[in-house]
Amino acid sequence: MSREPNAQLIAVMDEAKVSNKGLAKRMADEATRRGLDQGSGTTHISVKRWREGAGIRPQTAALIADVLSSKLGRRITPGDLGFFDHTKSTAPEPIGYPNAVPDVLSVLDGLAQERADDPAPGQLIVADADLSSAVLSWMIARPDGIQADRPAHQRVGMRDVRAIRDAAGTFMALDFKYGGGHGHKALRHYFRHEVLPLLNASYSEKVGTALFGAAAEVSQLLAWTAYDAGNHRLAHRYLTSTLRLTQVTGDRMFGARILTNLSHQANYLGNHAQAIQLARSSLEGGRGAATPRAMALFAAHEARALANAGDGRGAGRAMNEAERYFGRADTVTDPEWLSYMDAAELEGEICHCLRDLKQRREAVEYAQRAVDSTDPKYARTLGFCRMVLAQSQLLHGELEAAVTTASLAVDGGDSLQSTRFQRYVSDFQNEVSVHAANPTVAAFNEKVHDALVRLDEDDE
Repeated sequence: MSREPNAQLIAVMDEAKVSNKGLAKRMADEATRRGLDQGSGTTHISVKRWREGAGIRPQTAALIADVLSSKLGRRITPGDLGFFDHTKSTAPEPIGYPNAVPDVLSVLDGLAQERADDPAPGQLIVADADLSSAVLSWMIARPDGIQADRPAHQRVGMRDVRAIRDAAGTFMALDFKYGGGHGHKALRHYFRHEVLPLLNASYSEKVGTALFGAAAEVSQLLAWTAYDAGNHRLAHRYLTSTLRLTQVTGDRMFGARILTNLSHQANYLGNHAQAIQLARSSLEGGRGAATPRAMALFAAHEARALANAGDGRGAGRAMNEAERYFGRADTVTDPEWLSYMDAAELEGEICHCLRDLKQRREAVEYAQRAVDSTDPKYARTLGFCRMVLAQSQLLHGELEAAVTTASLAVDGGDSLQSTRFQRYVSDFQNEVSVHAANPTVAAFNEKVHDALVRLDEDDE
């Protein structure tokens, strides 16, 4: 069977000025350093076959991306190399934006039966047209409205709504401390058996509005926990379904928040154009309905998407806009779900941008401020900020300080249960791999290895 040459892999290798033999050696060296099987036996013949369009294991594709990221000094994803797990379908993931309220409730009930730790095959691919259609549907939608006081076997009151919000707060605290995989199973059981049935019960319009809002908050948290556990398909389906759920009451601010979450995920997966589109949609969708604090969050995510795409001017404008909005954050009352968006959170978002733009001094300054001001109860967020500080210090030529900072992040321990945090650590290890012979770097790599071993033992 004839194959099309992998033009993306060829182009990136040409840009990196690395030969087939050179890439194979770098992969073998990196696999040996990490103690991995994949890549350790790679030869120039293997690379030649991949260039010619042969299939590849996802783990090996990730290793190639990491090696070329280190060589080029910027983040390269398997998707950038034309790898989407050739052994499986690469068709775009259908969004299936629900048309009616019963449809979205049925979808959410189905999602709540799926495990976040089930392996998601291949890479998440979302067609631009499908995504644009879902966003446009939300943008132009009119509220479905609450069906108040309908006949039902159960009557719901504000006490029930408060119970849901209290439960969501408890699960969110677990998520921040232990990572998304920790509470996902219990949360999806609670959502399916305790929350979704109430949406079909009887309630006043006031209670129903609050109830759908609380349900959307739990649904969003299920998306985040799946995302943090590394199941991006499940996370994306929760997010788009939650976006539809916000149409019931016309909650434009929370809907815009969901668009921001989708932007965050697209940015993480290297889909920069979609990340920018989604962040800008959140700003436009929230304009006139969202508080200044929420608008600061939305603008910060536009900045992150632009920075990751290499648009320094656009990212600078968006960062300034985020800071201007945040300057007015205390002029109105915000919903409880936005309480985490404090000065430390904004500094954390901005330091990511400055790191990606390689503005070394400013990145160190903002990352240090984020580390110093982040409440320790947000353990994972603190871990992220410390890793960004470490990467920024490394960009600034401060190797010893960078490794010390990264070691503090790993010492946090619990953050390692987050697959996102593990990627921050892995990225940093790639960046310091040129100093592998340095005793401090070697000790750090050993620390990470030991921490991951302990984590595996804790899971048994």
